[in-house]
Amino acid sequence: MTGHVYLVGAGPGAADLLTVRALRLIERAEVILYDALVTDEILALAPHAKKVPVGKRGGRVSMDQALINRLLVATATKHKLVVRLKGGDPMLFGRAHEEIEACVQAGIPVSVVPGISAAFGAASALSTSLTQRGLSRSVTFVTPTVARGSQASPAWAKAVAAADTSVIYMGRGDAAWIRDSLLDLGMPATLPVILAEDVSRPSNFTVKGPLSDLPDLAIKVGSGPVLMMIGEVFAGAEVDVEVPVSVQVVGKFASSVG
Repeated sequence: MTGHVYLVGAGPGAADLLTVRALRLIERAEVILYDALVTDEILALAPHAKKVPVGKRGGRVSMDQALINRLLVATATKHKLVVRLKGGDPMLFGRAHEEIEACVQAGIPVSVVPGISAAFGAASALSTSLTQRGLSRSVTFVTPTVARGSQASPAWAKAVAAADTSVIYMGRGDAAWIRDSLLDLGMPATLPVILAEDVSRPSNFTVKGPLSDLPDLAIKVGSGPVLMMIGEVFAGAEVDVEVPVSVQVVGKFASSVG
C-alpha cells in the first residue's frame, strides 16, 4: 500500500488561521508528523490521528532532516493519508523541497497545502502593510541560519540592504552579527526594527527600536519563535514595548539622537 503525503502549512500558531483545506486534511489524517512550532491547539483538531514530533529548533537537539525524510516515506507505505504539518508555510524556510524529493523518489504521491507565513501574521497584528505606496515597493524574506558545518553567505545581508522592507527568520541568536553586517553595508543605524514573538498566539509579544539596538531588543523577547522585521514602514507601528532611538557614535556606525 502507498499512501498520499500532504505537506500542510499550520500558519503562525492560531488554529483559526488554518486554511479550510488544511483543517479538512488534519481532521482526516491517520498520522501527523509535526514541527516543533505547531501548537497544541492545532494538534487537538486531530484527536484520532497518531502524532509524531519531528520538530527542529535552532540550538536544540532535534531530528536530522534525512531521518525525517525516511520516516515520512516509511509512514506513507503503511497509511493512506499522512500529514506533514509545518509551521507557517511549507515553501518558506520549511525544507519542503527535500521532503517532496524524498517522496517522489520513493514513488509516493505528495501535495502541498500553503499556510500563512509568520511574516504576514505579524504584519496583520501590527496593522502595518509590508508594502506601502511611496515608501516600500520591495520585500525580502531571509535567514542567516545555515546547516551545521556550512559557511554563512553574505547574500542574505545584501538582500536585506537592497529591499525596502525585510523580515529575518531564525535570527535572534545572531542579533549582534546581523546588526553589524547590516550597518557595514550602510543601512541607517536608526532604521526601525520590530521583533515579533509568538505571532498570532495568546503569548504574542512585540518590541521595537532602532537597528543599532538589535542585540538589546533580542534580549527583551522570550524563548518563543521570533521574527525580525526591518524597514521604515514600521516607524509608526504600535508595539508592546518601544525603545527610543538613542544611537551613540561607535567607530564606523552612524549616530543620531532622537
